[in-house]
Amino acid sequence: MTEHDLVCVVDDDEMVRMSVCMLIETLGVQARSYANCLQLMEDESSLKLAGCLVLDVRMPGISGLEMQERLESLRVDAPIIFISGHGDVPMVVRAMRGGALDFLQKPFDEQLLLDRVEQAIAISAKRRRERVKRATVEARLATLTPREKQVLEGIIAGRQNKVIAENLGISMKTVEQHRARIMEKMHAASLAELVRHVTELGRNE
Repeated sequence: MTEHDLVCVVDDDEMVRMSVCMLIETLGVQARSYANCLQLMEDESSLKLAGCLVLDVRMPGISGLEMQERLESLRVDAPIIFISGHGDVPMVVRAMRGGALDFLQKPFDEQLLLDRVEQAIAISAKRRRERVKRATVEARLATLTPREKQVLEGIIAGRQNKVIAENLGISMKTVEQHRARIMEKMHAASLAELVRHVTELGRNE
């Protein structure tokens, strides 16, 4: 279990909170309960660590759906599982369009909830790995000189060394030297790997 194997459960019904937390902990992960969304928002450390959020839809104060929108603005991307005893079609559609992993009606199937929690934690772990990878590529790009960045732009555009040299007014040998340093600084074993890392970074921005 890692520190990110944390599930935050928000429901204004104490019995529901307790039972859901106890159920989730059978997976070997930690579950923390909150009586309302404001309590969760005030617990910033848990919110940042959480690998999954289980939210009731209708609660006093901030509703689960409103919480979903606020979390998006705060760039908290832990997958959300909604639970509700009063769900209707528009509510479900709104939740799913907002990126919810699932919307479970009370009383829900316990195994289904466990399956969704495991899925959410796996998704969250993948997102964290992608963030680390993106930050690594960005840090390596920052080490390139302005000229190396110009050469890299030409490489990503698929231009031959000769064309890059002509466009920049430098010799082919100089382009080759820049290219070698770019490969070294970017820790790229091949041209394909270099292009993939940079283009993936562009897609995720």
